[in-house]
Amino acid sequence: MKRLLLFIFLFSALSCSSQTQPEVQLDEVASEKILIVYLTRTKNTKAVAEMIHEKVGGRLVSLELETPYPEDYAAIVAQVAQENETGILPPLKTKINLTQYEVVFVGFPTWGMQLPPPMKTFLSENDLSGKTVIPFNTNAGYGLGSSFDKVKELCPDSNILEGYSTKGGIERDGILFVMEGTKEVEVKKEVNDWLSSMGF
Repeated sequence: MKRLLLFIFLFSALSCSSQTQPEVQLDEVASEKILIVYLTRTKNTKAVAEMIHEKVGGRLVSLELETPYPEDYAAIVAQVAQENETGILPPLKTKINLTQYEVVFVGFPTWGMQLPPPMKTFLSENDLSGKTVIPFNTNAGYGLGSSFDKVKELCPDSNILEGYSTKGGIERDGILFVMEGTKEVEVKKEVNDWLSSMGF
């Protein structure tokens, strides 16, 4: 009986350990195996994506929709709210073959305190299992909402690292692109410190 219990214990331990994802040495990941994919509207998330690209290299890709969102702020807010309520995932024009990438940065603004529907589409349509996923975010001052939690939910078999978030524009108030001057210097330092802390 003792031998049986010992066998079951050892088998369980081995099963658990085989499911544990190995830590990736980020300083050893080749540039061509890094993807930075982002969604932007007022170009603030794009600016952060470019700062990351400057530090780590890799391929930089902006998500584009088959049918772009309206320019009018009230109209896009209404459309996104409907997509969030109904679970509609807007089709993407952007298609990416992810097989060669080991590290995937995903960047997006906070919309309605949630992950934007186009990023939900990207993460739902692409298998990021076994890859290291690193989220980054810009927001209007109200924070992440549930966006980073949603990334974890949609990437259950990925190694998700600590994300970065900063205040961007406030489109509702007519404050659009802010990543310039003192703000740009401040965010670039924060981004570099964040990347360095992960081993880049």
